[in-house]
Amino acid sequence: MKKLALLLLPALLFCGCKANDNNPESDSAAVGKVNEEITTDSIDLNGLDETLCGYGQGKEVDENNLPLGAKQFNEQYQELDGYAYSPDSKKITLTFDQGYENGYTAKILDTLKEKKVSAVFFVLKDYAEKNPELIKRMIDEGHTVANHSTNHPSFPGISVDDMKEEIMDVHDYIKETFDYEMNLFRFPKGEYSEKALAVVKNCGYKSVFWSYAYEDWDTENQPDEAASTEKLINAAHEGAIYLLHSVSETNANILGDVIDRIREAGFEFN
Repeated sequence: MKKLALLLLPALLFCGCKANDNNPESDSAAVGKVNEEITTDSIDLNGLDETLCGYGQGKEVDENNLPLGAKQFNEQYQELDGYAYSPDSKKITLTFDQGYENGYTAKILDTLKEKKVSAVFFVLKDYAEKNPELIKRMIDEGHTVANHSTNHPSFPGISVDDMKEEIMDVHDYIKETFDYEMNLFRFPKGEYSEKALAVVKNCGYKSVFWSYAYEDWDTENQPDEAASTEKLINAAHEGAIYLLHSVSETNANILGDVIDRIREAGFEFN
C-alpha cells in the first residue's frame, strides 16, 4: 500500500455558520498520515448541530494576509479535523477539484512536475473511473489523491448512512483499483455542518476547505489570465490552501508563472 504524509494539523470546536462575502459556488489541505485502517463511529453524533453552513474564506485578512474566515474556521473545527489553512506550515498547498475532465489536467501535471510542486487532487468516483491514467499519474508523481464524494451531494441534506456511503464508496474504489488509501475529504459545494464534519472524521478522514479560491470554474466565462495571476499572487500567506479547478483553461495557462512569482515573493510550495 502506498503511503504519504501531508501537511496540516490539529484544536477546538463549536458550530456557527457565518455569512461571508466570498463563497464560490464550487467544491473545495490538512496534515496527517494515511491511516492503516479506516475506523468509524468514534464520535457520538447525538446532539451535534445539523445546520447547513456554506464555507467561504471572505475578503478580510489579518496582518499576515490570512483570511479571517479561514482562521475562524480552524479555531472552531480543528477538534473535528476540519481545516481551512495549515496552521503549522509556512508552505502553500495547491489543491484541485476534479469534477470532470476538461483536457487540462495533464498540462497542470506537467507544470507541477516541472516546478517540483506536489498538489492535492480531490476526485469524484466518476472522475476516477473515467480517468484512471490521470489518477495513476497523480499517484506516481507524488501528488495526493483525495476524496470528493461519489455523487457530489450537499452533505447536511443527506442521512448519516448516506454520508458514509458517499465517502467510503470512493475510498474503497481507489484502494481496490490503485492500491492507494485516501484520508483527505472536501465537502461538495463547500456545504457542511458540525455533524457532517464528525461523520467525516469517523470515517478516518480530515476535512479540507481552503483559504483562497476565486471564480475559475465556469468554462464558458474564464477569468482574465493577467488579473487571475495577480489575484493568486496577492492572496499568498503562510499555510495557505488554494482551491483551483482543473477544468479552467486560465489556471492551466498561468500556473507556472503563478508558482514562479509566489516563490519570488518569498513563499514555497509543498
